[in-house]
Amino acid sequence: MRHTIHACLFALALAGCASPGAETPSPLNNAAVDPYLWLEEVEGDRALGWVNQQNARSLPVLENDRRYPGLLNAALEVAQSRDRLPLGQVRGGYLYNFWQDPDHVRGILRRAPLDSYAANAPRWETVLDVDALARSEGANWVYQGSDCDPSGVRCMISLSNGGLDASTEREFDLQTRSFVAGGFVVPEAKSRTGWLDRDTLLIATNWGEGSLTESGYPFILKAWRRGTPLSSATEIMRGEASDVSIAVATFEDESGDHIAIAVEAESFFETIYSLITLEGPVRITLPRKSTIHEFFNDRLIVTLEEAWTIGGQTYASGAVLALPLSHATLPEPRIEVVFTPNARQSIGDVDATSEGLLAPGFDNVRGRLWRFTLQNGAWREQQVQLPPTGVITMAGSSTSESSAFFTYEDFLTPPTLYAINGAQARAVRSLTAQFDASRYVTEQFEATSADGTRVPYFVVRRRDMQMNGQNPTLLYAYGGFQLSQIPSYNAYIGRLWLDQGGTYVLANIRGGGEFGPAWHDAGLLTNRQRIYDDFYAVERDLVARNVTSPRRLGISGRSNGGLLMGVMLNQHPEMVNAAIIGSPLLDMLRYDQLLAGASWVGEYGSPSIPEQRAFLETITPYQNLRARDDFPTVFIYTSTKDDRVHPGHARKYGARLDELGIPYLYYENTDGGHSANANLREAARRRTLEYMYLTQRLID
Repeated sequence: MRHTIHACLFALALAGCASPGAETPSPLNNAAVDPYLWLEEVEGDRALGWVNQQNARSLPVLENDRRYPGLLNAALEVAQSRDRLPLGQVRGGYLYNFWQDPDHVRGILRRAPLDSYAANAPRWETVLDVDALARSEGANWVYQGSDCDPSGVRCMISLSNGGLDASTEREFDLQTRSFVAGGFVVPEAKSRTGWLDRDTLLIATNWGEGSLTESGYPFILKAWRRGTPLSSATEIMRGEASDVSIAVATFEDESGDHIAIAVEAESFFETIYSLITLEGPVRITLPRKSTIHEFFNDRLIVTLEEAWTIGGQTYASGAVLALPLSHATLPEPRIEVVFTPNARQSIGDVDATSEGLLAPGFDNVRGRLWRFTLQNGAWREQQVQLPPTGVITMAGSSTSESSAFFTYEDFLTPPTLYAINGAQARAVRSLTAQFDASRYVTEQFEATSADGTRVPYFVVRRRDMQMNGQNPTLLYAYGGFQLSQIPSYNAYIGRLWLDQGGTYVLANIRGGGEFGPAWHDAGLLTNRQRIYDDFYAVERDLVARNVTSPRRLGISGRSNGGLLMGVMLNQHPEMVNAAIIGSPLLDMLRYDQLLAGASWVGEYGSPSIPEQRAFLETITPYQNLRARDDFPTVFIYTSTKDDRVHPGHARKYGARLDELGIPYLYYENTDGGHSANANLREAARRRTLEYMYLTQRLID
C-alpha cells in the first residue's frame, strides 16, 4: 500500500505517405469551425439530450434481442462470481484486498494475516465498507486505492465521485478502522500524495489558479504538516505548466529505511526524479526514460526505457539496474547491472521481498518470472519454474516479508495463486473454470507487416474448427503506451464469445511493450502508421490462413485502442463487418485540448507542431470519416464521467457518422469513469452489449 513509479504515470500514440488503402481527408478536415463542438460540453443540456437520444435508439437494438437475457445472465455470473482470487498488497503482516461481490457492489477494503492467506484459509476482517460509507454520506463513492504512512497504521484513502480520475483523499486509521478525526483531507482533485513521515504529507494537488499543467494535473509539490491548514503547506518544488504532472513516490527497504522521491513528468515518457532530503530535493542521476520500481538493500531498482551512456559505458534499453542510494545523486553514480533482456524478452515490473527481487516478464510473449538476489556484491539470476505459455502477475509483496504472492494464467487456464519463498513457488489455490476450456486450443502465429517486421498474435479457437474462412472472429489490440497485451484468462470471452461459436484473436502489434521499449518506440509520433500496418497485416493473415473472412471478422479496442479502431475503419473498412470503439480518442487535431489529452503528446505528437500535425491529419479518425458502402455498422461506447479521455471524442464521431448516413450504435454510461464501469452490474451489462452486437454482426 505504497506509491510506486510506473512509466505510464496515469495508472489508465510516419513520416511519409500513409499505407496503401488509407483514405484522403474529408472536407471536415479543413472546416474553419467544428460543427459538433457543442458535444464537448460534458454536462451540457443539448449534449446530454443527444446522448439520451442515442442510448434510447441503440440500446433496444441489442437488449430486445431474444438472446440478450441469456448473455446478460452469463455476464452477471462472471462479474458477480465469488470464486475470485483475493489479490492485494502486503503490509505489516497482512494482505490487504479490495473486494466486490453482489453483497458489496461498491466493495470493501479488507485484510487477512499472511499466514492464513498463504494457507488458503484467509481470516478476513473488513477495514472499510464503501457501500455503507456511500449510504451514510449520500455519496456516489468509488474506491480508488490507498497509501500508508511509514508506520503502516495511517493511510490516505482515495474516493471518487462515480469513477472520476479526480478523487477526494481522507486519512484513515487501520487500527480503529475509521477516518481520523481532524486528520488530513484533500479536496477533490487529480492529486498525488505520499508520506514524508507520520505527520507530514507530501502533496501535489490543485492549489488554485495557475497550479495545474496543460493536462490538468498538478505541478507544484508541497509538504503539509499535521494540525495545520492545507493552505499553509510549504512548497518543496515545482515543475512547469508544460509538464504532464508532478507526483511523489515513497519506499521502504528491508531494513525499514523510508525514502520519498519527487516524480516530475516532463512528458508521458520523460521523467526527472528527485530525492526529498532535509535540505530539499536533490536530482537523481537517471535518463529521462526510466522507471524506479523498488528500494532494496539500500539501492534504487530501475528499468531503462532508452539506452543510457554514462561513465564510458552504455546500458541497454530494457535493462534492470541497481543504483546505491549513496551514489544515486552523484554525476556519475555507481551502477550495477541486474539483468539485460534479449531482443525477444521484456521485463514488465520489479517487486522486492526482504531477500531479493521478483520480475515478471515475457519471452516471445510467453510469461516468465525471474528472481534476482545480491550475493557478495554481485547479482545472481534465477528463473522460477512455471508453465511456459501464460502470464505471471505479482499479487502481493513487501520488502519486510521473505515471501510473496503471484498468479499464473493463460487464455484457457484460470488464475492460480502461488506463494513464493526464495526460488520455490507453491500453488495455493486455483480458481474454478468458468467455461469448458477442453473444447478449445490456443495457437501463436506471426504476420509480416509492411516493413517486414514479424508481428505475433494468438488465436483461441475450437479444436474442431474448420479452416474454411467462415468462423466468426474477434480481433483485439491496443498498440500504444508500452502496454503489453497478454494471454490472460477472460471468462467474459469464454462464456459470451467462445461458447457462442466465436474465435478470439489477440494481436501483439507495435506500440506495446511485449518486446521491451524498442517495440513501443517503433510506433511513436510520426512513425505511428507502423502500428496500423501491423494490425492490417494480422487482419490479412487471418484471412490468408482461412481462419475467417471480412464478412465474419470483427475488431475491438478501447481508449488508445479506440483510436486504433477509428484509423483502421478509415484505412481498411473492407476488412471487417464489426468494430467496437470503446472510450476512444478520435479527434486527433483537438485531443491535446481535451481533459488529460495534453499529457499524451509524447505518444501521438502535437497538433501545434507542423510536421506532427501533418501526420495526425492523415490518421485522425473523426476528420477523415467519409461515406462509403463498405463501412460497417460500428458500436461506440463511452462514459459521461470519463475525465481522462473526453466523451466528446465518441459523441462527435457518432454525430459525424449520422451526418454521413452511416448506421452505428452508441452507448454512453453516465457513471464509471474511463473504465466505463461504475460497479459489477454495469461491467456485466456493457460486456453483454458488446457481445450481443458481435453476435448480430458476425454470427447471424
